[in-house]
Amino acid sequence: MLRVLQVAGDAGALRVVAWDGENAARTVNGVSSTYELAMKAIAAGRSLSQEIDAAGLGDEVDLLAAGFEGRLALPITHPDPAHFIVAGTGLTHLGSADGRDKMHKAAQSEEKPTDSMRMFLMGVEGGKPKPGEAGVQPEWFYKGNGSQLRATGEDLVSPSFALDGGEEPELAAIYLIGPDGTPFRVGFCLANEFSDHVTERGNYLWLAHSKLRQASLGAELLVGDLPAHVEGTSRIRRGNEVIFEKPFLSGEANMSHTIANLEYHNFKYDIFCAPGDLHVHFFGTATLSVTHGIKTEIGDVFEISADPFKLPLVNRLAVAAEKPVVIKSL
Repeated sequence: MLRVLQVAGDAGALRVVAWDGENAARTVNGVSSTYELAMKAIAAGRSLSQEIDAAGLGDEVDLLAAGFEGRLALPITHPDPAHFIVAGTGLTHLGSADGRDKMHKAAQSEEKPTDSMRMFLMGVEGGKPKPGEAGVQPEWFYKGNGSQLRATGEDLVSPSFALDGGEEPELAAIYLIGPDGTPFRVGFCLANEFSDHVTERGNYLWLAHSKLRQASLGAELLVGDLPAHVEGTSRIRRGNEVIFEKPFLSGEANMSHTIANLEYHNFKYDIFCAPGDLHVHFFGTATLSVTHGIKTEIGDVFEISADPFKLPLVNRLAVAAEKPVVIKSL
């Protein structure tokens, strides 16, 4: 399967790299970013792979060395990060309601399904409509813009006021909006939809606050269709010790919604169809260390891997220095 990456050269400039996951990775001629490559493909009416074939390939790139040297960048970036919208959907995977339900059960005064469980069951019943039909809408959240995204090897920085910095191992898709407002799916990548689960647990209406955090994307942008079954591993290292390790499942065979249904309910809003904008959409997870009693600490390292991706997503937890909020009158 074709993968597209952005790799920094020795002088820091990005190179676009094409890789089939087996043979040598090579630079793509004539482009300086994945964004530029995708824009050219749309303008020419070609797929991304066809555009790469038309451009031709150049020098070999040693991806192992690039990873070791910290030169694996985000798989795609926008010239203006404010035009890179970061959002996602939750309670989309079979089993995803269990942890969330436990978090919110304590606040429930009666023995009745929590809103989380009700939302999950709505997805199970109506999240996989027939092609061409709209199914039930999922939970949706906003995480910020492209300035919040981090590449593999970079720190995930939790704000000083956060009560928790927890991993969410999942898959995400990248979209580019064409000149006529049509969303084009560029590809899929590994992701860590980093969140504050303690804040969310305090009150479900604080979910929006808990999601306004950084997030990381794996280096590979997988082009084409996502396999129906994706199996991965989420791991947390503290020093030389692995303090958490669990499998996670994704792909439509393990989801309560189709990807098409999640896409429809995001891009049905005209505000998300502005020409030239990029979007990354997180598809959710059912595996969280916080539901297993893990309390993360500064310096913990999150490791996420999954087939068919060849490169892991690795980030260290850091905490920002306290910063006062000052509001001035004009």
